[in-house]
Amino acid sequence: MTPEGKVKSKVRDMLKRVGAWYTTPIASAYSRAGVPDYLACHAGRFIAIECKAGNGKTTKLQDRELAAIKATGGIVFVVNESNIGELRSFLGLPSKEIV
Repeated sequence: MTPEGKVKSKVRDMLKRVGAWYTTPIASAYSRAGVPDYLACHAGRFIAIECKAGNGKTTKLQDRELAAIKATGGIVFVVNESNIGELRSFLGLPSKEIV
């Protein structure tokens, strides 16, 4: 599994654990470019999560989509191995728990 794949797996496990609705949009010729890796709904909140590994940066297309989601009231996370605890805390999972 790639380093980014490991981050995605941890995010998916957290979303499942809290009972969130989520989807992972599939890129195709008919889909919107730059959509985050996970779109989720938890406790009435719309959450967009882009996963990166290490020092990976979002693209301009991803930045545009994340800004649009945030502008309409959605909650946006860009997570990697070092800051995934912020999402864990937001979802109400124990901070010391290894997911």
